[in-house]
Amino acid sequence: MSRIEIKNLDIEFTLFSHNVRRRKQTSEHHAGARIEYSRRGTPTIKALTDISLSISAGDRVGLLGNNGSGKSTLLRAIAGIYTPVRGNIVTDGYIGTLIDIYLGIEDYATGRDNYFVRGAMLGFSRLQLQQAFEDVVAFSGLDEYIDLPVETYSAGMRFRLAFAIATLGQPDILLLDEWLSVSDEEFKIQVGKRLDEIIEQSDILIHANHSREILERSCNRFIVLDEGAIIADSRSRDVLDEYFQT
Repeated sequence: MSRIEIKNLDIEFTLFSHNVRRRKQTSEHHAGARIEYSRRGTPTIKALTDISLSISAGDRVGLLGNNGSGKSTLLRAIAGIYTPVRGNIVTDGYIGTLIDIYLGIEDYATGRDNYFVRGAMLGFSRLQLQQAFEDVVAFSGLDEYIDLPVETYSAGMRFRLAFAIATLGQPDILLLDEWLSVSDEEFKIQVGKRLDEIIEQSDILIHANHSREILERSCNRFIVLDEGAIIADSRSRDVLDEYFQT
């Protein structure tokens, strides 16, 4: 059974190469996580502080919060991209991420090479990738461009390749940072259909988004972050009323 257990999680980023003078006064409302300074002025960004969560199969979690509140950091921590300073994360189930679909795509390499390298990074065997290759090419519509360098692709073609690779498998746990913006109108319907299928078949969805409409449609639990801390966690849509009225 898919699950995520997070206990007393802290994520910090200390900028050892930067010494800055701390402002004597800061505004009550500001963008970004809390910052602490050493005596020498070295800043440490407190991206997440003492996060504890239990997420089970069937949960469709909507993450809310201002820019810099910790939504993307939390997704990256669950995905294993960021290492906790304190606390721990335990996950059961295959994790699929749609956080940065261009991660690992190399411009100088061909679409085919990118497919096999990125697919291997996602945990697929060579045989699995070979078996899925023609379907991926057909879905992306890249045809003979698959054997040309990605630097020759248009922006829409790059998105087609990256999205097709990122959605290779059906995850048990899906991490989604915002809804993917698709400028390629011809491809938009395929993207929407693929996303709907993946979300429906996943055990757990964690979706960071600023759109109330999208969160109401796709989520059954709502978590609000502020300066790296959880300030609300509820299945009631009253949380949305309060958040979007402020």
